[in-house]
Amino acid sequence: MAERSITVEVVHADAGRQTLRRVELADGSTVMQAIEASGIVELIPDGAVDPHRLGIFARKATPDQQVHDGDRIEIYRSLLLDPMEARRRRAR
Repeated sequence: MAERSITVEVVHADAGRQTLRRVELADGSTVMQAIEASGIVELIPDGAVDPHRLGIFARKATPDQQVHDGDRIEIYRSLLLDPMEARRRRAR
């Protein structure tokens, strides 16, 4: 019997560009397996994925979380400025 496969998108955005890769995986794959299969890590400036900055459809995800067909896995970059500080600066 053939193993069921799923298709997911892996996305990372820099200030200047967005990179999106669609990958096909075995059913039961994890977030980290999808990221590795996409090859997107080589394109990320620092080359590392922070396990605390991952999400699926804008909801926090863990590297070992199982993905489902059609999921959009997002690799977030670190903030340059704290949102609260940014508001303070704009208010001045």
